[in-house]
Amino acid sequence: MLAIGLMSGTSLDGIDAALIETDGRTAVRPLAFRGEPYSDAARAQLAEATQLALTFERPRASPPLVAAAELITRTHALAVQKLLRDAGVTAGEVGVIGFHGQTVAHRPDRGWTWQIGDAQSLADVTGVVTVADFRSADVAAGGQGAPLLPVYHAARAAGLEKPVAVLNLGGVANVTLIARDGTLAAFDTGPANGLIDTWMEQETGARFDRDGALAASGQVDEIVLTAMLDHPYFAAPYPKSLDRNDFTVQPARGLSPADGAATLTAFTAATVADALRLLPEAPARLLVAGGGRLNPTLMAMIATWTGVRPEPVDALGWNGDALEAEGFAYMAVRTLEGLPISFPGTTGVPVALPGGEVFRPR
Repeated sequence: MLAIGLMSGTSLDGIDAALIETDGRTAVRPLAFRGEPYSDAARAQLAEATQLALTFERPRASPPLVAAAELITRTHALAVQKLLRDAGVTAGEVGVIGFHGQTVAHRPDRGWTWQIGDAQSLADVTGVVTVADFRSADVAAGGQGAPLLPVYHAARAAGLEKPVAVLNLGGVANVTLIARDGTLAAFDTGPANGLIDTWMEQETGARFDRDGALAASGQVDEIVLTAMLDHPYFAAPYPKSLDRNDFTVQPARGLSPADGAATLTAFTAATVADALRLLPEAPARLLVAGGGRLNPTLMAMIATWTGVRPEPVDALGWNGDALEAEGFAYMAVRTLEGLPISFPGTTGVPVALPGGEVFRPR
């Protein structure tokens, strides 16, 4: 069927909307993609909601979070309409929408993960069956609730020589290994662009380090880097997952803008190297998706730290910006089919587990 996937990541930069044709198993055909950036006001509102959510012991309604959920729903509905227009497809031709929502806090250690957005309203506005709340069933079963994309990575990499790894460099980085026997191993490796973006915004006013130019002009502070790497998360066995706010730029305070950018970029690269050492097999190839693949300084540092040449997934004909949104379209179809989306080796659930809640237009 035709399926739309929607993803708004921890970078808070905008919405990714993808249209694919898939059976939720082996057949995947990407058809269209659209990136819809958030306004400065929307980014500020979502950042405020995220900071508030982190202060709660459990998810609960509060005016700023209700308002942010309304913003998420409204902007995602608009993204769907624009994607359909671009693709020349009507809503009636689409079988399902996979609506991830916006993560405002991820606390599997406390037994919950929190994504905001009104899936019933989205289904009503678009007239399309919508699947949302992809992570809660996994967390309730004792899993990490993340990462969920490995099942889609495996579908896309079906024809590639194994073992192969897919590294996603978003706000947080995660890696998927598809082993020789087809089994999956996956976990969050550490911050990806999140800390770098925060540093850039606070130190220079820019949203990100374009082309890694500032980091390339600086020097890595080895003392700060060593201190940041001395965190128990990186040596801990997987499955494991992170909230973007589990790490901060505070250790880099006092460095020049360039040296801070260089050090935080090296931190991301070093944590990827630590992650690859935890995998049960060394990947023959490291395929990279997400915004970080467009940062040549980060990609060069990953090559140095890992000893493996990272390859942007675009070289395979994949869209490195669309992969997550496509994945939630794919998982939405799997939810309708009753197929699992998380596995013992990816999130730590005891058995392969379906997920997602279905919302039908009223």
